Amino acid sequence: MQENKFRKTVILVDADYADGVAFDLTVNFERMLMRRIPKADLAHWLVCLSLDGGLQAGENEVQVLMIYRKTTLSNFQPGDLLQDVDGKAFRDPNLGEFEMKALCDEQLTGEDMFCEVLRTLLSAEEVERVVLVPDMERSGVELKHLLAGQRKKDITLLSMQPETGRGFQSEILGYSLMQALGIRSDELMKV
Repeated sequence: MQENKFRKTVILVDADYADGVAFDLTVNFERMLMRRIPKADLAHWLVCLSLDGGLQAGENEVQVLMIYRKTTLSNFQPGDLLQDVDGKAFRDPNLGEFEMKALCDEQLTGEDMFCEVLRTLLSAEEVERVVLVPDMERSGVELKHLLAGQRKKDITLLSMQPETGRGFQSEILGYSLMQALGIRSDELMKV
């Protein structure tokens, strides 16, 4: 990974965690709204994440790194990380190109891999903005320790609870996932 060229903006996602959160939201909102919730639109979600991370309109190049243990995201479309996501790209008309990479390391646990990739991103000169979707229960302590010492990068951490600490800003993960799942705010007002 050290020899790879990174983009200015990188989105780093614990894919298994994000898939679990999407499942929980789907189950809860299907009951609440009394309608079927479709799978989350992966591309739309990544665009929402980049906006939450402060990316502005323009010809940006965004690199998406998906750390996984399971090769299938059951609650996203597309969901096959190896066939449909790894090495693929899409273009958003307002934000530019998103190139996606799926990463798994048999030697490390998922949380170790997430923090190891984050260490690499923090030391990469070309990376200016990092958007993180970690499993805070698994890697939160080490992740916050890594972020506390950094001052150069614009870091946004998305989780289901507001997070406090140094070296990052916190956003709520559920909002971007609800958008990607097609859950509208006007529907929630009627419940």
